[in-house]
Amino acid sequence: MKARIKERLVAQALAEGFDACRLCRPWDVGQVPERLAAYLARGYHGQMGWLAERSAWRGAPEVLWPAARTVIMLAESYAPEGDALAGLAARDRGNISVYARGRDYHDTLKKRLKRLARWLIETAGGEVKVFVDTAPVPEKPLGQAAGLGWQGKHTNLVSRDLGNWFFIGSVFTTLELETDPPETDHCGSCRACLDICPTGAFPAPYQLDARRCISYLTIEHEGPVEESLRPALGNRIYGCDDCLAVCPWNKFASLAREVKYHARDDLTSPKLTELAGLDEVGFRVRFSGSPIKRIGRNRFLRNVLYAMGNSRDMSLREVAQGHCEDADAAVADAARWAVGRLA
Repeated sequence: MKARIKERLVAQALAEGFDACRLCRPWDVGQVPERLAAYLARGYHGQMGWLAERSAWRGAPEVLWPAARTVIMLAESYAPEGDALAGLAARDRGNISVYARGRDYHDTLKKRLKRLARWLIETAGGEVKVFVDTAPVPEKPLGQAAGLGWQGKHTNLVSRDLGNWFFIGSVFTTLELETDPPETDHCGSCRACLDICPTGAFPAPYQLDARRCISYLTIEHEGPVEESLRPALGNRIYGCDDCLAVCPWNKFASLAREVKYHARDDLTSPKLTELAGLDEVGFRVRFSGSPIKRIGRNRFLRNVLYAMGNSRDMSLREVAQGHCEDADAAVADAARWAVGRLA
């Protein structure tokens, strides 16, 4: 009976648009509590205090919901068309991480998860809880435990079928369903993701110091970025895809089927001058429906000004100069830095 329900569940998940569906137990996360504690002790989480505040749940999913007996892990590809790093060469334009060039995946993925969860209740009963990455759930370790993929040397989940361009969602259920074997590591001697990192954010394979990670610095970090790291940002104004893009397992990835994940024209290498001219209202309109909206105009403009300073384009100096007295201290600091670089 359990095997039959699982077989139907996987078929339904694929019909809903997911690219993979695997199952594990909530407690199948091995050494996650110890590894998380070591990560926090080193301060690698930077300003992400919520990692420490919710470490009890993030380290032990069974504590988050003790009634859960099975975790259904889902993967959905957002693989781009063409070279994800091509935009880095256009210094007068901003480069946005692939996942943020389309619609906000949280909305799309959660709706799909909820439909699958409702189907499961109607088919087999039980109770369910749905999670995307805004909840304190160790999605990557659970993904490895369920067999979706393995955590590569860049700490992201890698699949032999999807590469590493995929979103992860989970459905916790009180049903005790048949599980899948965990995935093993297939990185071998490859270290392409470690060697390409512009800021040296990997102290060692399988370890990430977020305080040096461009994705963290442009999205999560509040206030000015350390000056020694600013040149390495290049024109990356929201996130960084370098370590993901060079993974050789991406040769098996296919273009995202969900059109909402395809890049919007206005978010593919947008001009820095256009972005620098956005006021609060203009920012919200430009990034409506985009995950970029959540970091706010000030942090985004700070990133744009760093990109201007790295552009070597003297025509941008006057634009940067116009923000030197901005009400936001980080924006004004970034503008002055950019002007100095372009002097």
